[in-house]
Amino acid sequence: MNMIESPALMRDAKLLPDTGEPGFGIYVHWPFCAAKCPYCDFNSHVRHQPVDQERYVAAFLKEIATARQMSGPKTVTSIFLGGGTPSLMKPETVDAILDGISRHWHVPDGIEITMEANPSSVEAERFRGYRAAGVNRVSLGVQALNDRDLRFLGRLHDVADALKAIKLARDIFPRMSFDLIYARPNQTVEEWERELKEAISYAVDHLSLYQLTIEEGTPFYGLHKAGKLVVPDGDQSAALYEATQEITEREGMPAYEVSNHARPGAESRHNLTYWRYGDYAGIGPGAHGRLTRGAEKIATATERKPEAWLELVERDGHGIIEQERLGFDEQADELLLMGLRLKEGVDLARWQQLSGRDPDPKREEFLLEHGFIERIGNSRLRCTPAGMLILDSVVADLAC
Repeated sequence: MNMIESPALMRDAKLLPDTGEPGFGIYVHWPFCAAKCPYCDFNSHVRHQPVDQERYVAAFLKEIATARQMSGPKTVTSIFLGGGTPSLMKPETVDAILDGISRHWHVPDGIEITMEANPSSVEAERFRGYRAAGVNRVSLGVQALNDRDLRFLGRLHDVADALKAIKLARDIFPRMSFDLIYARPNQTVEEWERELKEAISYAVDHLSLYQLTIEEGTPFYGLHKAGKLVVPDGDQSAALYEATQEITEREGMPAYEVSNHARPGAESRHNLTYWRYGDYAGIGPGAHGRLTRGAEKIATATERKPEAWLELVERDGHGIIEQERLGFDEQADELLLMGLRLKEGVDLARWQQLSGRDPDPKREEFLLEHGFIERIGNSRLRCTPAGMLILDSVVADLAC
């Protein structure tokens, strides 16, 4: 993937169609952020001195080479640059990483290559550089469309920055998505409906819509525990979720996963690899992977702290600190956990092959009678909209 003179040369390249297969993805984690959001428990780090990007690129390339040795020859179906804030990378850094991936695996033209970006770090020149490097899809962390809630969420951008970033992304990349967080304190269904309709009006083809969750170890957790931050209760959260489904369905962006919505054909190929329980290599500090070797599936995890990861890679060629061999029962549970998040549901034959059994008939009948699951022919099982509201319980019941 060499830099090209004009990103316009790539704008009309057709994205390869979704085959319905899990595929093989590459996830690259850039762990640095300009600021840490108070709700965020992701592996992200603030550094007040410039990051030595050339040194990190060399480490990424070493870990890519090790991941290739572990995976064997593969055809890559998607690449995702996540974080942290990948849009803090220089375009040259992105180009070098993508080039390294293409030198170790087969990377066909037209696969989805996504980069996460924050509106506060968006510049037209950088976006064009990312596009020239091969990125063809951008995912923007907008999170809210009013300045009051953006301040509450600790974001560095305002609504004007967000709208500018959306326009730039639309002008430069063939595909784009943005995230919103709802179920914020004191948020009414009516307020959320207006905000969601406004979001859809910006002609996006994909939206990720997440309910605010209070994660242990975050500043919001301490405030919530002290009673200083009150989020919507279960009934209000359910009402907000149901309104989300109704509006996006009506506007032609139905949910294809519990928190993700897209116009037909614009689903995230990379995330579908996770939810369809495909293989993926995790590169960078705190990245996770799933790699099949023969009859085994290996779960990998790398060192979370960037500087410690860097030293490990420079010494050993990788930053992996955990490797776990997943048995067939564990694989079956993970397949169920991921697949039931999808509107298309779970491939029952694949689950039966891994688990060595059929779903418990009594448990399945109970869930069917109460309208929480449904069969799609004889080959697939999925959650109904009512089941999505209690997804964890449905998964637990079926996995027993």
